Amino acid sequence: MAAKLAGRGGGRFNLGQNSDINVTPFVDVMLVLLIIFMVAIPTATVSIKLDLPPAIPPPPGTKVKPPVLINIQQGGALYIGDTKTSLDSLIPDLSAKLSQEDPTTPAPQQRVYIRADKTVRYGDFMAVMNTLQGNGFYQVALINEELS
Repeated sequence: MAAKLAGRGGGRFNLGQNSDINVTPFVDVMLVLLIIFMVAIPTATVSIKLDLPPAIPPPPGTKVKPPVLINIQQGGALYIGDTKTSLDSLIPDLSAKLSQEDPTTPAPQQRVYIRADKTVRYGDFMAVMNTLQGNGFYQVALINEELS
């Protein structure tokens, strides 16, 4: 702590004015805050334990079946793979394509991939999604391409 014990002139008990800044309380507060942050930071970094299965590649020589793609082009043109279709005939055409690819699994339980042009209107994309979900196709994945 700082104190001025003697000054110019004046009596024996006259201390005069002390115009120096007392930084002791400021340092005390900063040390307390430092301790609080040192105690609080380790508890703020909580990790979540996940039990993920290991990534096992398919055995060599195994043929991976190509995914069934629904392509949406600008203007709302729909394609299942390379075959042109419309929103009204999307479900029958998609069911036929999925049954052709994997006849053992029901069509609505198979995964369907959607790829859309970047200029496709949101309403056209959502019309395709709503049509798929309205007919029981819930295994839908979206495909994007990296911009380079």
